[in-house]
Amino acid sequence: MCDGGKKRRLAPEKRRRIVELVRSGRSVGALAREIGVSEQTVRNWVRQSDLDEGRRSDGMTSEARAELRRLKRENKRLRMERDILKRAGGLVREGERLDPRRGYAFMKAHRALFPIAAMCRVLRLSRSGYYDWLKRPPSARAQRDLELQALILPVWTGSKETYGAPRIHAALRAAGERVSRKRVARLMQGLGIQGVTRRRPSTAMRRKIAQARYAPDLVKRDFSADGPNQLWVADITQVSIRYGWLYLAVVLDVWSRRIVGWATESHPRTELVETALAKAVSNRKPEGGLIHHSDRGVQYTSLAFATLRCELIHRRRFAPGWNAWHEIRNYIENFYNTRRIHSAIGYNSPADFEKLNHAA
Repeated sequence: MCDGGKKRRLAPEKRRRIVELVRSGRSVGALAREIGVSEQTVRNWVRQSDLDEGRRSDGMTSEARAELRRLKRENKRLRMERDILKRAGGLVREGERLDPRRGYAFMKAHRALFPIAAMCRVLRLSRSGYYDWLKRPPSARAQRDLELQALILPVWTGSKETYGAPRIHAALRAAGERVSRKRVARLMQGLGIQGVTRRRPSTAMRRKIAQARYAPDLVKRDFSADGPNQLWVADITQVSIRYGWLYLAVVLDVWSRRIVGWATESHPRTELVETALAKAVSNRKPEGGLIHHSDRGVQYTSLAFATLRCELIHRRRFAPGWNAWHEIRNYIENFYNTRRIHSAIGYNSPADFEKLNHAA
């Protein structure tokens, strides 16, 4: 070691000279003291020289080590470029020229995560152009964009990262902000955020649905109601948990889109649906004339529950038991019924829609 506790670095030709001296019989300890390094460092030089010259084969040569370092740097660079593109979302499209102002805004928002040079390379923008853009005073439109982005992000996170541009636009309009849906979509792209999208049911579930017998269609595919407790639709779906599946049955009031009853079990048998329906009846106490609809016998497959699947069930794999039940309960009772807005009911939450219409 040299002064200050730093490792002393010798030029390659000097290290080779030390190796030759060791091979000629000089003491490793004496040489180490003479040049100010540890004995182990000298031994490492000798060992590496033996590997490079083919005297031994129990390690990597200097050339192989250099190649490995190069590959690691390349892999790190590619991962960074992938992450930049992922964050950019729909900002970059093949065959289209990126608006520099949008690209520079993205770079400014993500400069704590990625080097400016890397973002310029991936987005094909000028580094000098970015720094020139930073010096310019923001336009009134740019200032308004920043204000709106500061409002958009809390709405998106508050929706459990599920809302897309239409619902965020509706939430902003409800809060008194005048903004177009297209502008909201553009600003979300600049933030690198997006809503969740639906996907098809699993092959196993589609097979079960296809094999299930039909139940009478009392609503003639007219999924509308003029008031509460007139039409309930039900569904049963699979929830992926560690080591297996949990089954969730829900009953939804079509009028307000509120989930009025739900239950979970380790099986999809009739008792599960009966439990969910019993809870719905207990919660709502409906009078005569209520229609309880399901598409296919005991395997409920109503499309009304695509929201629940894509926003909660398909986005994660739950731990078994209480944790899965707790997460489902939190989503239904504390988000879906009380805060999640629906286009079918004027971009209100089920609870707000019922209050506005004086639901019993």
